[in-house]
Amino acid sequence: MLIGLQIRDVVLIEALDLSIGPGLTALTGETGAGKSIILDALGLATGARGDAGLVRRGAAQAVATAAFALAPDHPVWDLLEEKGLAYARDEDLVLRRTLSADGRSRAFVNDQATGVGVLKDLGEALLEVHGQHETVGLLDARTHRPLLDGYGDLRAPLGRTAAAWGAWRDARERAEALKAEVARSAADVEELTFRLSELDRLDPREGEETELAEQRAVLGAAEKALADIGVARDAFDGLGGRVASAIRALDRARERAATAGAAADGPAAMRLAAAAEALDRVLVEAGEAEAAIDNAARAFDFEPDRLEKAEERLFDLRGLARKLNVAVEALPSLRVRFAERLRAVESAEDTLKAADAEAATARAAYLAAADALSRARKAAGDLLAAAVMSELSPLKLDKARFRVAVEPLAEARAGPAGLDRVAFEISTNPGAPFGDLGAIASGGELARFALALKAALAGRGTGPQPLMIFDEVDQGVGGAVADAVGLRLKRLAAPTDGRPGAQVLVVTHSPQVAARAEAHWRIAKAGDDAKGDGRVRTAVEVLSPADREEEIARMLAGARITDAARAAARALMDA
Repeated sequence: MLIGLQIRDVVLIEALDLSIGPGLTALTGETGAGKSIILDALGLATGARGDAGLVRRGAAQAVATAAFALAPDHPVWDLLEEKGLAYARDEDLVLRRTLSADGRSRAFVNDQATGVGVLKDLGEALLEVHGQHETVGLLDARTHRPLLDGYGDLRAPLGRTAAAWGAWRDARERAEALKAEVARSAADVEELTFRLSELDRLDPREGEETELAEQRAVLGAAEKALADIGVARDAFDGLGGRVASAIRALDRARERAATAGAAADGPAAMRLAAAAEALDRVLVEAGEAEAAIDNAARAFDFEPDRLEKAEERLFDLRGLARKLNVAVEALPSLRVRFAERLRAVESAEDTLKAADAEAATARAAYLAAADALSRARKAAGDLLAAAVMSELSPLKLDKARFRVAVEPLAEARAGPAGLDRVAFEISTNPGAPFGDLGAIASGGELARFALALKAALAGRGTGPQPLMIFDEVDQGVGGAVADAVGLRLKRLAAPTDGRPGAQVLVVTHSPQVAARAEAHWRIAKAGDDAKGDGRVRTAVEVLSPADREEEIARMLAGARITDAARAAARALMDA
């Protein structure tokens, strides 16, 4: 909902701040007072074409700012995200446009500089204009299908169609990816077979490179290690004999000491015994050490060609890894992948048949869902056409005929919304062919037709209602037709089944239309430009109920307002 419009230096408006409420707001005033300037300023803020002639004479630039209060689920927030603009769903959306006297223009969204095209996209989502010279919204055929779907409450068949579309799309993508993979593998089958045979012959194992590298290092050092062990072994040669000889010499020394009368437990005998025992231990440990050295030597006792074989194996592994442009550690897993790809080629026919069958089943399900949606759309279209036709006669469009064309699209244009082209079409005279809404020549007729269509759509779940602007929709009609226009504008702005009504602005010269409004603005010129000093200004007065009665009486009676005119005004307002 538009909640505020701030205008600075636009044509005859020097400074104007308007607060706008819900429901129907009427703008009245004498011709040339500047009612259209307010709409021009709103258009400027929402991306309409900006002309330097909009800048007030003598001003450097014109500025128009429009503030909107939107529901958190309004589609405009998603549009802002798409455009990369910061926003907060619990705050107002503020659109601002500046237009300098030399025609240069700048655009802002929540004080973030952006392009005028972004304002235009936002404006298309926020408001519709229906008037004598311009109709924006319903002439865009892209809006017709969503409007029809909302009118017919087709959320359920739409959801089924979208889900079926997603399943079909995914199945097709899987089948196409499989075909591409099989095609690549089939083209490489000879190369795959040869590489796999190399890998099978070599039979690489996990961690083998590290194991072989360690083994080569050990084997390379084995010869020197054996030489060092030999030196150690040589050091023990004859050690046992010398120790035994030393033990025998100690035994003779003990015998001589005993012969000389030394006591067996005397100091000399005890020390000789201790020395003999120590030599016994040396003899035993020397034997053990010699055995350990021999055992260590056997650990380096490799086959003569074992080092050569390890180096050859390592060379072969690294050579194949270089050829395949992978690390040696990746060879075992690469062997598995090559084998799987070959098996996929061999079983490709069955796999592709299964994938194609899945895609065909998903396609059939989608076409069935799309067909059901199409039938529901045609039924809803007939109801909408009947509802619009019932609105045309009171609006002096009784010769016109309206229909909703639901035509099939080629399967190549399938999508989540089905396979239908939806267009609102009209025939303006009996016997004339149906055509798009732009075939209505008169701007006033087109605006009234838009009102008829909007009145038929009102309250039927067609999504967030934009701000609707009707500019002199009552042009050329009066009496009962003008009353019918006012009644439908009132109905369009009224809440329905707990849902808020549309916010509607109507520029009107008809007292019957103005009397139906909840709010009433009177636009008038202020000042005197007789001397050409540019002092004429457009002023806007928000009317109280009493002032509304006087304004509607003026619209009925003209310059001289009578009591009868005031009574007629009260009657219109009370109707």
